[in-house]
Amino acid sequence: MHDPHYFDPLTGARHALGEARWCSEARTPLMISPLPGISRDDIDRGERSLWRYRAALPAAIERPVSMGEGGTPMVERAWGGLRPHFKLEWFNPTCSFKDRGAAVMLSWLRQIGIDAIAEDSSGNGGAAIAAFGAAAGMGVTIFAPAYTSSAKVAQIRAFGADVRLVEGPRENAETAAIEASARIFYASHNWQPFFLQGTKSIAYEMWEDFGFEAPDNVVIPAGAGSNVLGCAIGFAELLAAGQIKRLPRLFVAQPLNCSPVDASFQAGVDTLVARDVLPTVAEGTAIRQPVRLREVLQAIRASGGQTVAVPEADIIAAVRKLAAMGLYAEPTSATAAAALDRLRARGAIRDAERTVVLLTGTGIKATQFMTDLYSAA
Repeated sequence: MHDPHYFDPLTGARHALGEARWCSEARTPLMISPLPGISRDDIDRGERSLWRYRAALPAAIERPVSMGEGGTPMVERAWGGLRPHFKLEWFNPTCSFKDRGAAVMLSWLRQIGIDAIAEDSSGNGGAAIAAFGAAAGMGVTIFAPAYTSSAKVAQIRAFGADVRLVEGPRENAETAAIEASARIFYASHNWQPFFLQGTKSIAYEMWEDFGFEAPDNVVIPAGAGSNVLGCAIGFAELLAAGQIKRLPRLFVAQPLNCSPVDASFQAGVDTLVARDVLPTVAEGTAIRQPVRLREVLQAIRASGGQTVAVPEADIIAAVRKLAAMGLYAEPTSATAAAALDRLRARGAIRDAERTVVLLTGTGIKATQFMTDLYSAA
């Protein structure tokens, strides 16, 4: 009999899901205990959003905050000798995958009585939290790095959120949000475990769209790694439920200029490895110290996957290549597409395999970058 709860992967400490909690007593990230997964018979086929998989959640949510998130398409395209399926996450309501986690996390937080929240974000996460917070009737404060693109800040403000721009590196915005957590609940997409219960719906969608089979490979752009962990959780549940025969390999793509996951993976350790950090066009993944680094690395290794650090020129080339086939992806997303060439050259991904590339956000979120790129002579 399953007893879903929060637990600290480091100490094993347990907490009830009904607690208004975003971290452990030691201020370390929590996870939700493993769940049994669902079968195809448990899918709510009358629902056209990620809530068709609500039976896979750790607790019943009576009144979901939903705007039709999930159910994003996959399109197959030629890429060198490969024919990957690109999953177009910009078809979510605020045009990024983070709507999945925001919908589930805020639905749960509202259900347990939280009516005001804070978040830190360089853009897409803030937009998702602001939008779903507005839909839920919550007060929302977003702490964002001062360098965040004006288009993303405008989107966050449009939803009525109080935006606080924080000077310095990305980590400064997180520090400011954590300091504010003494007076407003910190609904962090990097910390609060229910966010991952939303991102795991990507795994369930791939399973259903491929005729209730898992793909061979999933290539994921990663900063904090919520999509990596979402895929790992979702496919692990499907394996536990006997719905798939094996886990797909998870391949993580990061910009070389900010690639802590790749640095640690290549070193064969679960702790942060020093590597120079420089500005990158893939700003959505520019996270120097992922709070769940250990869990992300364990997920990659358990799947038999790998990591790739992609130079800036290759990311920009991938933006152009995707656009030339009709896919207008922001540079953060294009990092995953750029990784395909390196993975194929290594022999890690083979032509005959079924490979999915997650395109997590639209080029509309990077309007200035795209304008400059396509205005060049």
